[in-house]
Amino acid sequence: AARPPAPPPPAMAPMGIRLSPLGVAVFCLLGLGVLYHLYSGFLAGRLALFVLGDPAERAGGGTVDLRELLAVSVLAAVKGGEEVKRVRESNVLNEKAKGKTREGAEEKMTSGDVLSNRKMFYLLKNTFPSVQINTEEHVDAPDKETIFWNRSIPEDIKEKIQPKMVPAESVTVWIDPLDATHEYTEDLRQYVTTMVCVAVNGEPVVGVIHKPFSAYTAWAMVDGGSNVEARSSYSERTPRIIVSRSHAGKVEQVARQTFGNKTVIIPAGGAGYKVLALLDVPDKKQEKADVYIHVTYIKKWDICAGNAVLKALGGHMTTLTGEEISYTGSDGNEGGLLASINVNHQALVDKLPDLEKASHKQT
Repeated sequence: AARPPAPPPPAMAPMGIRLSPLGVAVFCLLGLGVLYHLYSGFLAGRLALFVLGDPAERAGGGTVDLRELLAVSVLAAVKGGEEVKRVRESNVLNEKAKGKTREGAEEKMTSGDVLSNRKMFYLLKNTFPSVQINTEEHVDAPDKETIFWNRSIPEDIKEKIQPKMVPAESVTVWIDPLDATHEYTEDLRQYVTTMVCVAVNGEPVVGVIHKPFSAYTAWAMVDGGSNVEARSSYSERTPRIIVSRSHAGKVEQVARQTFGNKTVIIPAGGAGYKVLALLDVPDKKQEKADVYIHVTYIKKWDICAGNAVLKALGGHMTTLTGEEISYTGSDGNEGGLLASINVNHQALVDKLPDLEKASHKQT
């Protein structure tokens, strides 16, 4: 009898490879794994971009938004202020001397200075890595702080300030993590501020002055807006003059010769506090003055934020001879300081020639 025909051979894959259901499943799983790895890498990259900003900006090129710089500067001043307040209230300052001023006074440093500086510096540096940042205190690599901006812009800044792009290489940020350290050690809290200033091509354009112990923050952007205003009136004929506690007597003698015996001299600590004295500040402990005068050498991180705020409000901060102060190059200002708002600034300059000479004697 004839044999029945043999069954057909099993289907073969091309090239003679037999397809196995298990092999197909493994292959699919591997493919999914590769896709997941690639996609997760993409997401990580997007997250880094979200947190750190544009890689082109990080590499040193590109532009930065001054409105974003303002928002981060406000946050940095507040975060630094939290450290300043916490250390002062703990009463463990770890106070030490870091040198002497040109006038021979001892310069002090505390844990408040160091911890505030760390918060402020790294928040700004992590957000704007290609921007030049100058700060009063030295930053050690082992003390690096992992702190980032959440890209939230406060509503009052959104309402008043429009985005403004500038080349990253034109920007210099000046940080004062604790202004009035000497007064801080004496527990004279009303004088203490934290400050951030943004200069573009050497001109101060963004200023932030924060008072940690009253939770008040003043900010302003030149040709933008501010959350602080000038007072309604100032006295030019017999001004109240605010000066450093350390050289009030030197200014008083010349001021009385210039403006008369009714001139009031207000000794105070901290350059930030003295600038706020010229403005309409809702703080009962804030004294009021018409003019701010400084007759000795002063560091730029002490004055840049105040300069920006006054300039944004139509005021002036110059050397005693009326020259504008450039916030590039060296970290110090040699020519003394004269600050005013809503008065004839040049008339003040013309009236105070002797103070300029005294300034050079002191330096």
